Amino acid sequence: KLCGYLNKLGIKGPIKTWKSRWFFYDENKCCLLYYRTAQDINPLGSIDLSSASFDCKMDNGEGVFEIRTPGRAFTLKAISKQAMMYWLQQLQMRRWEFCNTQSRFPVGSSQLVNEPLAGRTSRCCTYVVDNEEFLPLVKTPTEAVGLKAASLPAPQTSTALQNISLKHPWTEIQNTVYNICGSKQLWGSNGNVFSFDEFQEHPENVDEEQEAEEGTLEDGRMGPRLNWIRKARWMNSGFPGCEDLSREKNSVDKVGVLQQQILTLTEEVKSQKELVKLLHKALEAAQQEKRVSSMYLTAAEDKDRLELVRHKVRQIADLTSRLEALEQEKKELEQLLTLRDSHIQELKDHVQLLMEKNHAKQEVIMTLTEQMARELSDPLQEANTITVETLYKQQEEIEHLKDDIDAYKTQNQFLNSEIHQVTRLWTSVAENEKALLMKCACLQARNCQMESKYLTVLRKLQEAVPGLPNSHAELVKNLIQEALQWDVKEEAEEALSFELNTALCSSSEYDEYGFMTVPDYEIEDWKLLAKIQALEIKSNKLWSQEIVEKPLRDRWNSIGELNPSAELKSLIRSGIPVEHRQRVWRWLVSRHCSPVPGHYQRLLEQSRSTEHPACRQIELDLPRTLTNNKHFSSPTSQLIPRLRRVLLAFSWHNPAIGYCQGLNRLAAVALLVLEDEESAFWCLVYIVENLMPADYYSDTLITSQVDQRVFKDFLSEKLPRLMAHFEQYRIDVSLITFNWFLVAFVDSLVSDILLRVWDAFLYEGTKVIFRYALAIFKYNEEEILRIHDSVEIYQYLRFFTRMITDGRKLMNIAFNDLNPFPMKLLRNRRSMHREELEAELCELEQIKAAYVKERAEQGP
Repeated sequence: KLCGYLNKLGIKGPIKTWKSRWFFYDENKCCLLYYRTAQDINPLGSIDLSSASFDCKMDNGEGVFEIRTPGRAFTLKAISKQAMMYWLQQLQMRRWEFCNTQSRFPVGSSQLVNEPLAGRTSRCCTYVVDNEEFLPLVKTPTEAVGLKAASLPAPQTSTALQNISLKHPWTEIQNTVYNICGSKQLWGSNGNVFSFDEFQEHPENVDEEQEAEEGTLEDGRMGPRLNWIRKARWMNSGFPGCEDLSREKNSVDKVGVLQQQILTLTEEVKSQKELVKLLHKALEAAQQEKRVSSMYLTAAEDKDRLELVRHKVRQIADLTSRLEALEQEKKELEQLLTLRDSHIQELKDHVQLLMEKNHAKQEVIMTLTEQMARELSDPLQEANTITVETLYKQQEEIEHLKDDIDAYKTQNQFLNSEIHQVTRLWTSVAENEKALLMKCACLQARNCQMESKYLTVLRKLQEAVPGLPNSHAELVKNLIQEALQWDVKEEAEEALSFELNTALCSSSEYDEYGFMTVPDYEIEDWKLLAKIQALEIKSNKLWSQEIVEKPLRDRWNSIGELNPSAELKSLIRSGIPVEHRQRVWRWLVSRHCSPVPGHYQRLLEQSRSTEHPACRQIELDLPRTLTNNKHFSSPTSQLIPRLRRVLLAFSWHNPAIGYCQGLNRLAAVALLVLEDEESAFWCLVYIVENLMPADYYSDTLITSQVDQRVFKDFLSEKLPRLMAHFEQYRIDVSLITFNWFLVAFVDSLVSDILLRVWDAFLYEGTKVIFRYALAIFKYNEEEILRIHDSVEIYQYLRFFTRMITDGRKLMNIAFNDLNPFPMKLLRNRRSMHREELEAELCELEQIKAAYVKERAEQGP
């Protein structure tokens, strides 16, 4: 058992007092209970050790150490340095054992109590081996720690009442009553306090003594039998009884012994009288309450009872006013005490200053005296005397310094062991927290999947069963309305790591770039689809966060200077993290398009001085740009004028194109990521003039039409079943895909997938658009093949890109399943189809010219 007497520092305002307390370690709760004496049954308080840290500083005094809990710091003092180190080591060991056991089994589990002793012993031995690297085990100080210490008298304070805890009066009264009752039973029926004959005989056999010592209750209190034995030992040790009197031969010694007994008993009687006064006051209050209650019950009429109640209320009001007056008086006294303390401190400082002056004067006098003595006496003898005295003083100083060094070595060894153990406990807690976070992410992902499936079932039920009864149809409609009103946001979690923070703490309805996580569509069916899509995207993010996103982010963090390589290409295809995207995009633009200093500002000056022909069309397209993004959805948004300036500057920079519908979306995405106007302008120049083929945004859009024919060729080769299905129902996919190619999927894919496509597009060029366009059809191929009506196919193709939720799966289809995809083949197909298209256009022009000529010849 880890128990014993320690002094506990109590602080009440400026007053600090040491009070002796009996401390007992409760291994089931890993807390340190403290009592006034070892015989008390109720503790005055407890110290939770499971999350506490220990500290000892030699500057605080010998035997003083601290236990710091999250809510409070306890300052304790042992009788010696050895006892202090023993307590600290044992508390460390118990904390280590409890934390390890708690991490293996849930608190309150029966396995914790019934754990095999061998397992607990092995963990304890492991701790001892680790701890010996820092601080050897301290031997048990049996005179101060353990059950035998309970039989010794408690360390006495200067006054009997000083050791009483005024914070816990009811506990003190209970303990005192229990001790008084125990003392009456101990003294016997004759009531003679000085009758010790009953306890003079000690148990002769050792088994009885051990049985008496083991009579400890589970909560750290002693049984009555052990209390009696301890009190007998205490009385025998505290009062030299008959044996002392018989041994003393001298009457003077006997008188001295009896006087010592009288003084001790007088102090005990004083303390008991104070406690009896407290009990009398409590008893009088209870009797007064009893009399009032009896009068209330025996009152014949309600008037009398009402009068009693009023009298009681008046008493309460009077007591309240008295209490307020006392509180006010207490505050005034505290202020007066504070002023006096400050005045005393000033006087102390003044006295200290005078003492220092006096000391300096004395030193000067001593120096002059020694100088005169040296001049008057033999110089050699005086020098020898001074040398001997100096050596003696230096020897004393060296001894003191050695003691200090030993003390600081011990302190350093213990603090190293404390740091080592706390670090290991923190590592264990961090691993458990990470496991819980992962479990939380998995549960959230499953929850999103379940919600998504529920919404899908509601949608299918509404579409597949048109002949539902009115009540059932109304119920399904209400369920859909409730589902659309759910909030997709997750409440923010505290103390989460950065890696999981992105997935678990998305507390906004907008993502990092301002795109709505659940787009607000006007069509009811599309609202439900947007909800389903948002839930599935969130589920996929949560599932892939630890397995995919974290390693990818770590690889990006390890990259310093950017250089083209196969590894960088693979990383960009996987998606650039948000914190690195701006830097990588600026690098990609600067590699192929060298910005000219001052060029953008000159273009802005030109656009302010002269109105461009495309200005009207730009103004019409600004409100229609990225309507699902909060930075462009409002006419007063700060990005609207910046987008206007970028588009006007480009129209003056490239007069051959000027402005084409679609450029506003490209410039808007560049602004969202790069944030700087000029950087967004050069990014737009890089896309139009370097990545895209010539004439892609011209008046005829001839190259854009060529790419649609090339895409149909690739679709026939890569997905022949789907192309045959389109031909069967006469579906022209270019009506859907033309806008994909023109604006690089802006407004077609969700923001997370869109930006991954742009990452690869800015690095590899237009073949990425072909790859992802084919991957989108491959992703939804089976769904399209199940539709056997041309109108329904067109309706499905209008929104099917919004149903893509797994960006990783789409990326694998684009860059793995669709290989090989050589750029040379793309160039050859473009060249071939361009010749065919130009020939068709030339033939069309000839037919048009012939028709015009024929109409002219026929006349009006």
